[in-house]
Amino acid sequence: MMQKFWRDEDGLGTLEILLIVAVLVIIAIAFRKWIMKWVLEMFNATQSEVTDQSTTIKGDATSISPK
Repeated sequence: MMQKFWRDEDGLGTLEILLIVAVLVIIAIAFRKWIMKWVLEMFNATQSEVTDQSTTIKGDATSISPK
């Protein structure tokens, strides 16, 4: 069955690829505000985590450094 699948020459044509891309673009445009909000929230969460970790590392370095 897998050999038949790999030998099958009926692949996706240009039209099918263009239709898939068009649908993805339409979905991205329709939900762009939601997508941008989601991405911004992810970046903000990442920034907060990096800041917290940086503060922790600085505190640890200060406490173990010789005086």
